[in-house]
Amino acid sequence: MPVQPAGATIAAVRHHVAEIDGTTLHYVTAGTGGTPVLLVHGFPESWWAFHRLIPLLADRHRVVAVDLRGFGDSAVADDTFTSAVAAEDLHRLIDALGLGPVHLLAQDVAGGTLLRLAAAHPEDLASVTAVELGLAGFGLEAFADVTHGGSWHLGTLAAPGIAELLFTGRERALLADWAFPSMTVVPGAVTAADVDELARTYARPGGWRGAAAIYRSILTEGEENRRIGATRPITVPVLAVGGSGGEFTAATLAQVARGEVESVVLGGVGHHVALEAPDALAAAVLAFTARVDG
Repeated sequence: MPVQPAGATIAAVRHHVAEIDGTTLHYVTAGTGGTPVLLVHGFPESWWAFHRLIPLLADRHRVVAVDLRGFGDSAVADDTFTSAVAAEDLHRLIDALGLGPVHLLAQDVAGGTLLRLAAAHPEDLASVTAVELGLAGFGLEAFADVTHGGSWHLGTLAAPGIAELLFTGRERALLADWAFPSMTVVPGAVTAADVDELARTYARPGGWRGAAAIYRSILTEGEENRRIGATRPITVPVLAVGGSGGEFTAATLAQVARGEVESVVLGGVGHHVALEAPDALAAAVLAFTARVDG
């Protein structure tokens, strides 16, 4: 169902909501021709993380960028939300929109969601592009170990109720003063307007619950991810795109994909590749999808 944007937007997209399995997902669309591309954000993001990338892909593809349950302008998540539920949400959205098979691009902490969608519904996917993405069970949990260079925010977000207790009223400061400065390299890539839009969605009542649920999944799903990788690996073509993480994404995906993983590492780019280097990311994605479609 078409809707008016609740926050920031760009001329290239149209806003919609879909009633999916007892929840409401917000998504934007662009382009009318070509094979479909589904964009799935990470943290601390929403569909807005792709607002510079979408017009670059829409000339050749029908593009859909979704807010995961609990993020952006999708419905707030409850305590049953996990990466597995997020994967089922994506499957139902793909089915409802008649999109499949899609070129799926997922980044950051959307790894568990990507893997579960590929395992449970391989027919939904034409290809997978993983951008600065990790997986529990394949090294991502180590990022929670602050004694060995990990980050405090994984445990903080995963602890029930702590994000609301600590971050309510401080959403913009958290993103502007810590999250993006610590994870980006390209000066000025994340603007004040970008921070305002993302902070808006986390500041709504229950706005941290989606992120909290995804991080709880990261700390608990490692064994299941290893089992999926061993028994139901990704069978479609895979592109891994790294920025500051280098070959980490490719090394991770190689352990859960049946075929060869194509790797592109963008030098001088931080973690938020779609915001920092949209042109380079679009070039890599368009070349990859053209080969798959061909």
